[in-house]
Amino acid sequence: MAQSQASGQPFNIMIVGQSGRLEYEALLFVASLRAMTPDFAGKIIVVEPQPGDKWDHDPRISDDVRARLIELGAEVRPFESRHFGQSYPYGNKIEGLQAMPAGEPFVFFDTDTLVTGDLMRIPFDFDRPAASMKREGTWPQEELYWDGYTAIWKSLYDKFGLDFESSLDLSQPDEYWQRYMYFNAGWFFGADAKAFGDRFLEYAIAVRDDAPKQLEVQSLDPWLDQVVLPLVIHSFGGGRPGPELNGLDGDATCHYRLLPLFYARESDHAVEVMEAVAAPNKIKKLLKQYEPYKRMVFQKRGHKVRAMFDRNNLPRKEQQIRNKIKSAGFWVR
Repeated sequence: MAQSQASGQPFNIMIVGQSGRLEYEALLFVASLRAMTPDFAGKIIVVEPQPGDKWDHDPRISDDVRARLIELGAEVRPFESRHFGQSYPYGNKIEGLQAMPAGEPFVFFDTDTLVTGDLMRIPFDFDRPAASMKREGTWPQEELYWDGYTAIWKSLYDKFGLDFESSLDLSQPDEYWQRYMYFNAGWFFGADAKAFGDRFLEYAIAVRDDAPKQLEVQSLDPWLDQVVLPLVIHSFGGGRPGPELNGLDGDATCHYRLLPLFYARESDHAVEVMEAVAAPNKIKKLLKQYEPYKRMVFQKRGHKVRAMFDRNNLPRKEQQIRNKIKSAGFWVR
């Protein structure tokens, strides 16, 4: 594991890799990690779902991408999709924790993340887990006959015997979504990957299969992982990240999600990092197999998208950015 200069605790990194988009994102993530955090000596573990009755295709990483990931020092570890799989691919990050070393601290990242700085300088406190606050108020959704934010979130904490009141941000008004602990599951961390994964899986299955009645008008697809994650983090004594973790979703990592949005919104530094780590021929020839990278990065359409927007004055809503890119004919995913 890597010895963090800032936190003093060693840790491993986990991402999910599988056939298609995620394997190319995984390759770019690992290449950017190696470039921007050269002293990271921990395990970089790419967890990989295996074929089975939860998939109608083989979800494993292609041989050429697998070989390059291993050349870059990553481990590819298999896991079985017993509860989610194709019907809920976000469940990969939950079940994939089973492939991680037990008893060792971990940091999970979504594969559509670029490492843009030195992760060894982030002062992780693994005894107080946290997750990304780069989120919007996507769940629960206001409905005609709903119980309100407090009733819905309290029913979930009550279901697992957790203290609801201590999870609230009392600086935010009652019945405003930011009062309630809610994360983007793009990154999260904890002290023991196996224990964290066991509880994440237990809670996710319990909510999916036997949700409190207060949730009956709420959709859990695709929100299940983000609904359950705050409960898991709270149960381990964690909470919202403090300013010491601002490098995540800041100058150390960039959760870009989709390449057209990346070029429209993100910093010049992030663009420079992506294009630099994608440039070596061993990486380029693989990334070019995926159409969005081919068009946006290597055919330079990303720069045409970039020229359409002022990063200091972006449209307030993401949908407005998407619509403008689509109107110009540059949208790919």
